[in-house]
Amino acid sequence: MPWDALLVASVRVILRHHGIPSGSVVVDDTDTPRAKAATKLAHLYKRRDKESGGSLWGPSLVLLFLVPPHISMPVGCVFSPPDPALRAWYHREKTLKKPQAPQAQRPPTPAPNPQYPTQQPLARRLLEAFKTHHPAMRGHCSTAEALSGTAPLVAAASALCGGVQVLSHIRRHHNRRIGPRDQHVADSVATHPGLPQRLRIRGGAEVVAMVSRARFSVCAHTTTRVVVAMKYANAETSRSLLASDRSWRTLALVQGQTLRWVVEVFLADGKAHEGWSQLTNQPGAEGARHRVILSLLVEHRLFVHPDHHPQRTNNLPAYTVGSRRAHVQVGCLVDVIEDRVSSEEPREQLKRLTQAVHEVCAFRRCKKHMIQRQLGRLEPTPSLKYRAHEVMRNMPVMST
Repeated sequence: MPWDALLVASVRVILRHHGIPSGSVVVDDTDTPRAKAATKLAHLYKRRDKESGGSLWGPSLVLLFLVPPHISMPVGCVFSPPDPALRAWYHREKTLKKPQAPQAQRPPTPAPNPQYPTQQPLARRLLEAFKTHHPAMRGHCSTAEALSGTAPLVAAASALCGGVQVLSHIRRHHNRRIGPRDQHVADSVATHPGLPQRLRIRGGAEVVAMVSRARFSVCAHTTTRVVVAMKYANAETSRSLLASDRSWRTLALVQGQTLRWVVEVFLADGKAHEGWSQLTNQPGAEGARHRVILSLLVEHRLFVHPDHHPQRTNNLPAYTVGSRRAHVQVGCLVDVIEDRVSSEEPREQLKRLTQAVHEVCAFRRCKKHMIQRQLGRLEPTPSLKYRAHEVMRNMPVMST
C-alpha cells in the first residue's frame, strides 16, 4: 500500500473539504520513550530527555504541521535516526576531552553521512515535499524550533514558501557583530529588559510579558536579523526569537511564535489517544513509518467526522480525541444495555451480560505481597553462631 501517497491524498481531501487556501507552517520534533527491552522496533537509540534533563530510549520524529485559521493538522513526518559513526566519535571525543587531551591526539569529526541526515535537512525535505504536492497553498509564516533555526534552513524555508516570515528560537551559541568584535546574544538581550506587553497565546488567553526588540547582524547567519526577547511573568529566564522578515511588528512576531504550542498539544493528544505509544508497535523501519502515518490518518479522519461539521459551521472549537473516545465507549455500553433491556427475556440477557463483564474484568493477583512465597529462614542459625565464635577465638592475631 502506498502510505506516503495516501497521506498526501488525505491532506488534499481535508484542504478541499474545508476550503483552506493558506496557513502557517510549523516544524517540530518529538521523542517517544520506549522500553529498553524493545529491540525489534526501528530507530531506537539513547538521547537526552528535554523535559527531565536525563536520558530516554526511543525514536525521534520530525513533523510538519499546517495551521490555517480554523484547524491545524499534520501534513508530513519522517524519522530522525542518528549517525552511528558520529555518535561513536562523540563518545570518544568526550572521553579524551575530559582529561584535557591535546587536539592532535583526538580523532577528527567524521564527514556527514547522507544516509543519516540531521533534523535541518529532514525539515527542508518535508517543506519541499509539501510545496510540491500542494503548490497552490499560500503561507503566512513558518515557525521552527531552535535546532531548526540555522541559516540554510531559514533561507530555504522562506524561499520555498514564497518569501514568508520565518520565526525560530535563536540558538544559545549565536553571537552578534558590533563593529570589529562579537557579543553573545544573551548578554546583549540582558542589557535591554524591555516593556510589558499583553500577548494572546495562540489567539486565546492573554498574558503579560516583558518584550524587547533589536535589529543586528547575527554572525552565524551572516546577515541582519530581527531578535525579539520576551520573558513571561512566571519564567526565570528570557527567550530570544529570530525573524527573517524585518517588516513585521513586534507583537505579531511574538504571537506568531506561539503557534508552536498548538503542535505540543497535538503531540500530547496523539501519544495518549492515537496509538503513538502503546498501540500498533510494528517492527522494522517500514512498520514504524506505517504506524505513524496511520495515526496521522486517524487525525485527518476526525476533521470530516459528522460531529465536527456543526462545530466548524458555528465557529466553535473541535472536540478533543480523548472526549470522543470516551463518548464512543459510553455509547457502545448504552447500546448493549438498551439491546438487553428491549429483549424478550431481559433478566436472562442481563445475567449473561453481567457474567461476561465479570469474566473480562476479572480480579488479578497482586505480586507486591509475599503470601505463598518461600524465601527460607531469614534468621541466624545457632550452630553456625557457636562455630563462628570458635573460629574467631582460634584465629591468630595479625601483627601490624
